[in-house]
Amino acid sequence: MLSEKRSSGVLMSISALPSRYGVGTFGSACVSFAKRIAEMGFSNWQVLPFTPLDYANSPYGSDSAFAGNELYISPDMMAVDGFITKEEAASTEYSGSPYIANYEFAREKREYLLRLAFSRLEEESKRAISDFIDEKKLLPHCLFRALKKINNGKKFWEWKKGRSYREALLYVGELKDEIIYHGFVQYLFDTQWRATKKQINSYGINIIGDMPIYVSRDSADVWSNPYLFDVDPETYKPSMVAGCPPDYFSEDGQLWGNPLYNWKYHKEQGYSWWIRRIRRQFELYDMLRIDHFRAFASYWAIDGDAKTARDGVWKKGPAMSLFRAVKEALGDVPIIAEDLGVFGNDVVKLLEKSGFPGMRIVQFGFVPNDDSTHLPHNYPKNCIAYTGTHDNNTLLGWLWEASEEERAFALDYCGFDNGDWGKGGYDAPACKKIIEAVWRSNACLAIIPFQDMCGFGSDARMNIPGDDSGKWCFRTTNETIDGIDADYFRKINCIFRRK
Repeated sequence: MLSEKRSSGVLMSISALPSRYGVGTFGSACVSFAKRIAEMGFSNWQVLPFTPLDYANSPYGSDSAFAGNELYISPDMMAVDGFITKEEAASTEYSGSPYIANYEFAREKREYLLRLAFSRLEEESKRAISDFIDEKKLLPHCLFRALKKINNGKKFWEWKKGRSYREALLYVGELKDEIIYHGFVQYLFDTQWRATKKQINSYGINIIGDMPIYVSRDSADVWSNPYLFDVDPETYKPSMVAGCPPDYFSEDGQLWGNPLYNWKYHKEQGYSWWIRRIRRQFELYDMLRIDHFRAFASYWAIDGDAKTARDGVWKKGPAMSLFRAVKEALGDVPIIAEDLGVFGNDVVKLLEKSGFPGMRIVQFGFVPNDDSTHLPHNYPKNCIAYTGTHDNNTLLGWLWEASEEERAFALDYCGFDNGDWGKGGYDAPACKKIIEAVWRSNACLAIIPFQDMCGFGSDARMNIPGDDSGKWCFRTTNETIDGIDADYFRKINCIFRRK
């Protein structure tokens, strides 16, 4: 259990924060947001994964389980620390819509500033960065990125140079400067976030991180140690890949395509890779949500050549064997288990044995004539209750897109019997009734996505599972944040003893 004390939090991606640079960054916007939600009686801020983004700008398919997202590095903080000038930072400002994250623009401009700053480093500073790479065990990531560049961005199994990690080590001397550059990027990510988080914590706000269970096939992790994964060590091709069976989000299931883990090998190694990975998460966050936790009990394995995730098989995961090793190495770390999706008794048993709180999503509960575990009156104390996650529609969007029967049940359940249920904005009356039902529940922690605080519709949705177009692009402004009904959230946090 995380805490005996009732509390609340806000789900907000760093990428969605106000910024002059195309996407949100570390620094003053983070601190201002933390201060604002602290004034409303919140004590937790849940973010999305900090790992580098994939081809679709998703933080859930990274090319490294240990590196940080370079787009979160703040040009303003770089200027304050003397790596660049204020004028150089200003030259990379974005003039487009403040409501849409422009990753392509941000990627190009951020690399320009980072390489400019790196070109000015003295040899002594480069030696310090080299030590940082060793200390953080980042050589696989830095070497992978360096080789990716000289192999014209191709997937690593298509490389002409350094296709295997053993061969790649022969290029370390030749690529030394490029390797140190990527170490410098990680150094800035690390130091900027540490400084930012220190200020966030000073306002009484804890950071809840998010760790994807899988990594991308085209990643430094698979490339540098293929034996950790269920892939051919010569071709790196997985015979079976990750996904989930048909569920609430998709009739055909979700075909993620990530390589599965070689759990037998992990166990033989004492789960050292997982212990290192989770230890790294707690260097970044105060608490940790593990995505797709149910796969530790059993996971959906799909043929590597399949076109959909419909036809797969369940395979046993490591279950408590892994978490006993984690506890022995790291102690009782505060973990939230994302136990959603197709359920089974093995998941229930794993949650009970681990003691980790699971998740409840109120939108999933509004099934007429069913006493769903996602209805607030059924929430146990040891769970995290959400009005929605990054994968869900917004509350207002859900109300509009639900069937008449589902909507009528939801409104009746939450005590909404008068007014315009379709009204959005800060004063959305039906949304507030649903929020209050979650806040009133027995769950130890209640979390609301930022979009639901604003009463936004489905156009503000962060992600649509199974759809690679136009995702992760939601962004907001200072004016929108300032317009939130702070008195309302302060009131419900007080009334329901979550302040």
